[in-house]
Formats: sequence, structure tokens, C-alpha cells
Amino acid sequence: MRSPEYAPLFRSTVGFDRLFDMLENSVRTDWPPYDIEKKGENEYRITMAVAGFSQEDVELTQHGPELTVTGQKSTAENGVQFLHRGLASRNFKQVFRLADHVKVANATLENGLLSIELVREIPEELKPRRISITSTATADPQPQISQDVKPGRKVA
Repeated sequence: MRSPEYAPLFRSTVGFDRLFDMLENSVRTDWPPYDIEKKGENEYRITMAVAGFSQEDVELTQHGPELTVTGQKSTAENGVQFLHRGLASRNFKQVFRLADHVKVANATLENGLLSIELVREIPEELKPRRISITSTATADPQPQISQDVKPGRKVA
């Protein structure tokens, strides 16, 4: 399946850069394969199959609401001659759009699986809070009148 080409639209539109970036990112490849799990109310996990990649070959970067996972395999094969090459070792870049206040808590690479633990940490000032309601029945409903001013007299 070919991805659509948006370059002709750049010539005739102004200010739609983010829209075209989102469209291009939505037509992403499914390599490497990944799972997204919801572990709890505010906990998530992304698991990517990155067989053949070491910790030095994989880079995670979070910039605002975007988590970018990049894999760049070194090309040195040390004179190895392959008769069949079934393990994909091509470079990849996956961008995940995260919800507000979601941050990477931990990342591990074990047995060819990259596990990225995510947690949503809502700041205290944005959490719902209960506000107590006071009654006006305890306050004196009639205004206090000063002793100097008698009702009906004008004050200068």
C-alpha cells in the first residue's frame, strides 16, 4: 500500500502544516509490531518487538505529548555471509501521541521486547477537589446601622 503524497497540497495552502504532519504520521508502518496495554486507571504499557536491537541501538525521546522510539542498527556485519536473512534489521521510527500528563516511567529491553511503562500524573491543582458550601442563614440578614445615623436622615 502506497502512502499518499501531500507535497502538492503544501503549494496551495497556508497554515495547515500541523494537519499535514498529523496525516503523514497517521499513515505509519506497523513495523516493528507493538502492543498497547492499559494496566490500570492511570498506567499503560507499550511493548515493541525489536529483536536484534540492543539498548545502544534504540532511543526513546519524549517531547511534549509525543513519544518517539527510534531504532538504528549499526551496519557492521564483520564479514558475515547470510544465506537467508529473515530477521528484519532495518531502522525504524515510531511516534506515539500521548494524552495530557502522561509520562514515561520506565523502559526495559529484555528478550527482544522493548517495554515502555507510562503513567498519567495529574498535578494537584488540576485534580477535582471538593469545595465546602457555607450557609448564609448564620449571618445577620439585616445590615448594621451606625449609632450616628438614624433611619430616614440623610448623611452628607
